[in-house]
Amino acid sequence: MSFNVTVIKDKILSDNYFVLRNITYDLTRKNGEVIRHKREVYDRGNGATILLYNPEKKSVVMIRQFRVATWVNGNKDGRLIETCAGLLDDDEPEACVRKEAIEETGYQVGEVRKLFELYMSPGGVTEIVHFFIARYDDSSRASTGGGVEDEDIEVLELPFETALAMVKSGEIRDGKSVILLQYLQASGLMD
Repeated sequence: MSFNVTVIKDKILSDNYFVLRNITYDLTRKNGEVIRHKREVYDRGNGATILLYNPEKKSVVMIRQFRVATWVNGNKDGRLIETCAGLLDDDEPEACVRKEAIEETGYQVGEVRKLFELYMSPGGVTEIVHFFIARYDDSSRASTGGGVEDEDIEVLELPFETALAMVKSGEIRDGKSVILLQYLQASGLMD
């Protein structure tokens, strides 16, 4: 089943860092009824994220950084614990997570495993996030990490069980991170 969509208006409201559009469209439902919708759509590009895990140490590598949107929405210090991630820009998803891993965590990853792609907020954001996992060990540490010029990233090596407990307690509230931690738990890779 498909819907028929007729765009009435597509106006760019902002083209500052990302693109915010105001779109008016008619949606023809399967019963023939036409409904007019007016929506704002935020196009920030697609991204990729990776969770580094070590089954021998039973640990994961995550980061903590300031996220202004969480601060605006009640996160008192604005810092969020999350898996390293970034926008694809012109990179392929795997190249993106390899670059982000070394920049943000300091770990040079070997073999990566792509899990899936998800729309993270489809009600108003176009972004698709590509999800990966990769093993790490102490020998794959190439630098201290911490991000690039305008980033201030803290690298966290956490016991896996602690990370799961932090999801339960609300200390880890980032959607992509919760998904990857729960995937790792369900996969049996840390048993």
